[in-house]
Amino acid sequence: MSSRKKPLKQFLNSRWFFLIAVLLTLSVIIAFSRAFYRDYEIRQEIQSLQDEVARLESKKVDSLDILSYVKSDEYAVEKARTELNMVDPGEKMMIIDNKKNNGQENIVVVKSKNSKSNLKKWWEFFFN
Repeated sequence: MSSRKKPLKQFLNSRWFFLIAVLLTLSVIIAFSRAFYRDYEIRQEIQSLQDEVARLESKKVDSLDILSYVKSDEYAVEKARTELNMVDPGEKMMIIDNKKNNGQENIVVVKSKNSKSNLKKWWEFFFN
C-alpha cells in the first residue's frame, strides 16, 4: 500500500499539480470577477431605467395637468379673448396702439369698440 501512496504523494508535491491548482484557481477567480462585473453593470442599468421611469412619470403628470387646463372653459375663454379679440356680452374692448409720430415721443391711442357680431366684423374686414 505504501507503494501506491508514494506516487500520489509525489504527484501532489510536484510542480505539475501546483501549476494545475494555480490555473484552476485563476480560472475560478476570473469567472467570479466577470460575474460580479456583469452584476454591477445590470444594477447600474436598472438604476438608470428607474430614474428614467421617474422622469417620465413626472412628465406624464405635467402633461395631464396641461391637458386638463386645455380642456377647461377657462382656457377657451382666455384664447377667445387673446387670439380672437372676443369679449363677453356687456363688456367693452379697449385696444391700445403705440405709434411713433415722426420720430417724436410715443403717443398712446385708446380705441373703444362695441361688441359686434362676427358676421359684421367679417363684412367690414372684406368690404371696408
